[in-house]
Amino acid sequence: MTKQNVVPVEAVAAITVARSSPLFPYTPPLALRKKFLPQIELEGGKTGSWWLDSMRASSPTHAKATAAAAGPIVDAVLDDLSDLTMRRPSALSKFDQIVSSSNGKQIVMFLDYDGTLSPIVDDPDSAFMTNAMRKAVREVARDFPTAIVSGRCLDKVIDFVRLAELYYAGSHGMDIKGPEKSRHAKSKAANGVSFQPASEFLPMIGTVYKTLLDRTKSTPGAKVENNKFCVSVHFRCVDEKNWGALFEQVRSVLKEYPKLRLTQGRKVLEIRPTIKWDKGKALEFLLESLGFANCRDVMPIYIGDDRTDEDAFKVLRDSGQGIGILVSKFPKETNATYYLQEPSEVKDFLVRLVEGKRRQTKARSKV
Repeated sequence: MTKQNVVPVEAVAAITVARSSPLFPYTPPLALRKKFLPQIELEGGKTGSWWLDSMRASSPTHAKATAAAAGPIVDAVLDDLSDLTMRRPSALSKFDQIVSSSNGKQIVMFLDYDGTLSPIVDDPDSAFMTNAMRKAVREVARDFPTAIVSGRCLDKVIDFVRLAELYYAGSHGMDIKGPEKSRHAKSKAANGVSFQPASEFLPMIGTVYKTLLDRTKSTPGAKVENNKFCVSVHFRCVDEKNWGALFEQVRSVLKEYPKLRLTQGRKVLEIRPTIKWDKGKALEFLLESLGFANCRDVMPIYIGDDRTDEDAFKVLRDSGQGIGILVSKFPKETNATYYLQEPSEVKDFLVRLVEGKRRQTKARSKV
């Protein structure tokens, strides 16, 4: 094999990991993983190498740049993986089809925050939504039951959105709160709904947060965020050469807490309780609270950009009811039905949805 045909193992790993189980719910065939990922443990626990590859893959631009630098042979790898990549149609290009499928049904809107309503930014405290986006969400909430489902703590996401008429599910759905009065709910139980399935973990999460603050202070750029029922360790501003050290700092803390688990989102490590609760469970809980459980005349729409949103996409896919929309500029394997590229397209979709609903209402009133 000539030198120009030699691909760095980490380059192939970044590409393959970006298309496989660490990021998304579909795993490549075992033979393919053995062929291209010999350094990643295929059986048993996940190694430090696995986590580092996953951390690299959580930055689509990083994976893209790595692939470009790796040489022509990477194209062959991508060709081998092409059958696994599920390219979804744009929700804007298929908008009429979506509206048509909602005829006679109650739309219930679920929206992630970071990367969906606001852009991804280096400082998570500066992830502000635009006034135009806030107006679009407000208009949606006038016509449809609307919930924000975020990894942020409840108070933070409410402070970012600043719309009292919405339902909010913070900490990946582990802290849920609804308005005192809902104009759309079929059930009175939806009024002032409040639910915290992981409340027993609050003291433990607080302790872990303080410990991680101290343990990670030696890593420049690391930011530890207390999201009440989970702790987020952001590495977006950490030099890549320090990612391994940061991961070890986090892992050293978690060794003392077997009831907590480590997951990963876009440039963030998440520490969460081991309870069986996620954004998909939050979606189901809110639908039930609103009085729409087991209703065939309801159409949930969930829009999100992160791997944690895949739990909600999967609920909709498995139920055969409703649609998931992934926000991403890059092709990814997903349980979602459609995609939008960025928050500006999310805004356009929401505006068109409201306009379409109001045209339908006006047309029916004339009959």
